[in-house]
Amino acid sequence: MSKTYLVGGMSCQGCVNAVTNAIKTVVPQAEVSVALDAEADSRVTVAGSEDEAPVIQAIGDAGFEFHGNA
Repeated sequence: MSKTYLVGGMSCQGCVNAVTNAIKTVVPQAEVSVALDAEADSRVTVAGSEDEAPVIQAIGDAGFEFHGNA
């Protein structure tokens, strides 16, 4: 099962790497994919995690804003 999160403040591949690494630190088995959007919230899709709390916390810890679920 996968969940998609709307994330603000992401604009480059470095942002993608930061969020991906942060999520994989708390959910090592997760598969993470990111669709960057410079004009709106980017979409971060995570497969392999039933619990949203650590994913949302990891997004914030990486310096980005969780804006809800897509």
